Parts: sequence; C-alpha cells; structure tokens
Amino acid sequence: MDIMQLLATRRTYRRFDPKPVPADVIHDMVEAVRLSSCGANRQAVRLVIVARPEDVARVQPLVKWAAYLPAEQGVPAPGQQPTLFVAVVQDTTIPGDLDTDTGIALANLTLAAWAKGVGSCIMGAIDRPRLAQLLGLAETEKLHSMVALGYPAHASHVVPMTESTGIKYYLDENRDYCVPKRSAEEIARYL
Repeated sequence: MDIMQLLATRRTYRRFDPKPVPADVIHDMVEAVRLSSCGANRQAVRLVIVARPEDVARVQPLVKWAAYLPAEQGVPAPGQQPTLFVAVVQDTTIPGDLDTDTGIALANLTLAAWAKGVGSCIMGAIDRPRLAQLLGLAETEKLHSMVALGYPAHASHVVPMTESTGIKYYLDENRDYCVPKRSAEEIARYL
C-alpha cells in the first residue's frame, strides 16, 4: 500500500476481532516510535505494551470510547474489544515540546500497525491516575494517551463534511464508521 492509500484508510476503529496482535506487528510499532522525528532528537516518548488478555481486561474499564456516539454504538461489546493496548508515556525529565513529539510518535505507531492490517483508536479520555498505577509509571513519567489496537471488525471511511454532518463521526446502516473530513480547499490556501 502506498503512503497516500495508507493515510486515507488509517481511521479509528472501535470494534475488533478477538485475534491477538502478533509480536512482529508490536515490534514494528515500537520501531516506528523509536524512529520518530522529535525536537532536538531528545526521544522522550516511551511505550508500555499491554498484551496479556488479563491485563488488557484490566485496562478496558479505565478508557472511554466514542464520545460522539451512544454507548451501545461506540463501546465495543464483549468479543469485540481490543486485544492490545499501548500506553504512550512522556519522560518529563527530558525537556522540549513533548506533545508535538508524542503526536508524531502516535502517527508513526498507528500507521505501522495499519500497514499490517491492525486498526487503532487513540484515546485521551482515560483514567490517568488509575492507569498510571496499573502501568507502574514513575513520578517522572506522564501518561499522554492509550492506544487500543486489534484487527477491525467494521469498516471506517472518510465522507465529505457537510452542513448536515458537521464534524461528528457516525455509523451508517451497516454500523460502519463514517468520518466527515473538510475539503482540501478548506485545509490549504496558497500564496
């Protein structure tokens, strides 16, 4: 898949097949973060991989899903939950623009996963204190986000943003995600 096709099809997924994410895909995600561009090459982003089913189950109630949808549509049902979580952590002892570096790392991580057919959902609505304790984070480590991962059990595609859709994603008649996006003309202007 070329880069533009990868970018066009890497969407957020919230329902997954119960198939575990293999070690080679996890390795690629870690390597993608390791190779991420970052300010002054400081490399302050760290990952905590949560792959054992019992640990994944402990994380599940500490994350919130799909704010734009009713819970019965946006929260994965039993048997459709992610099989992997990755905690994205910032080492606060390293100076710099950690949020920009983390954003780049998240893009790399999710694109590396999608290149192998693994869908993701980057989650910022999380119970940080309880997750930090569960993950064994040090005081100098700041939990930025959690990424839920697994093989998608639904489709997700871009649709034009219109006055009637607004910015909110929605489910179509097949329960697939429709993600409104602004036109290129709204995004870029040329001088």
